[in-house]
Amino acid sequence: MAQAYVTETGGGADQGREGSRIRRLRGWFGSWRGDRRIWRRGVVVAVLALLLALVLVLHARVPNSVGNLGSLTETFLPWLGVLIPLLLVLALVRRSATALIALLVPSVVWLNLFGGLVTDKTGSGGELTVATHNVNADNTDPSGTATDIAKSGADVVALEELTETVVPLYESTLEAVYPYHEVVGTVGLWSKYPMSDTEAVDIKLGWKRAMRSTVTTPEGKIAVYVAHLPSVRVKLAAGFTARQRDKSADALGEAIADEPIEHVVLLGDLNGTMNDRALNAVTAQMRSTQGAAGSGFGFSWPASFPMARIDQIMVRGMEPLASWALPATGSDHLPVAARVTIDTSGD
Repeated sequence: MAQAYVTETGGGADQGREGSRIRRLRGWFGSWRGDRRIWRRGVVVAVLALLLALVLVLHARVPNSVGNLGSLTETFLPWLGVLIPLLLVLALVRRSATALIALLVPSVVWLNLFGGLVTDKTGSGGELTVATHNVNADNTDPSGTATDIAKSGADVVALEELTETVVPLYESTLEAVYPYHEVVGTVGLWSKYPMSDTEAVDIKLGWKRAMRSTVTTPEGKIAVYVAHLPSVRVKLAAGFTARQRDKSADALGEAIADEPIEHVVLLGDLNGTMNDRALNAVTAQMRSTQGAAGSGFGFSWPASFPMARIDQIMVRGMEPLASWALPATGSDHLPVAARVTIDTSGD
C-alpha cells in the first residue's frame, strides 16, 4: 500500500507541474492581449525576415560580378532556412506580432522552393542502378573504399579523383563485379554491361577529368558521361573562386547537347549544386535524380557533416525512380546512387 501511495503521489506531482507550466504559458501569451506595443516591437526582426524572403525569391538576381556571390548564395541556399527558427525565437522574445506575421513570408517561400525535397519521392522498379563517387586522391583507405563500391549493388559506377597509384587497386577489386571498365585521366567508369566508344571529353582544363562511353544495357544503349569539374574555394579577398569551374561546366553542357544517343546519364562531382546558375549549361537539359526521386536533400559533401549536394546523377531520356546517398567510405565525399528506368518507347 505504501508503494502504491508513493506512485500515485508522484504522478499527481508530475501532473501538477505540467499544469503549472501550461498556466504559465497561457499567462505569457495572455499578457500579449491588450499590449499595443506588440505591433511596434520587433520591427528589426520583421525587416530581417522580409529581407530573407527577398534573397530566397530573388537569388538568381544576386550578382556574380563581385566574388561570385550569387553562386555562393545558391550553393548553400537551402541552409538559409535555418535563419527562420532563429528569427522566430527573437520574435517570441520580443513578443512582437509584427515579426511573427512577417516570418510567414520566408517560411512560405522556403517551403515552396524546397518543401518538395523533404518529402520521400522514392519509387519502385527500374532496370538500371548507377552510382558515382569522388574517392579522394588523399584517401587513406582506398582498399576499403573499393570494397564498399563493389558491394554497392550498382550496375554502372563512376569514380573521380583517381590517381595512377590506386587505379590498379580499384581494377583488381572491382573486376569480379564489373567486367568492363575504362579510365581516362583521373576519372573512370566500371560497368556490368559492355562499353564502347569511350573517349575523353574536353572541358577546357588542359588535362583529362571527363569522359564519355556507350554502355549497352539489356534495354538498349545509353551514353554515360563522367565528369569532375574544377574545385571552388571561398577566399576572403577573391570571394567564391569558381571561374574555371564555370568554364568547364559550359564545355560539358555543349558536349552533352551534341550527344546523338537519346538516353544519357551524367555521373560525377560537379562541385556545384542544382541551384547554382553557373551550371545552367548542364542542368537546363538534364534532370536531377535527387530532385525527381530522392528523399531529403541528399547532401554529399563533406562526408563528416554533409552540407551540399555537389555529387550529381542526372539523366536525359530516362525516368528517375529512386536516389540516395550511400554510407561513408574513406573519402571526404559520400557516394550517391540512383535507380532509373529506360524509356525505349520512342526508339
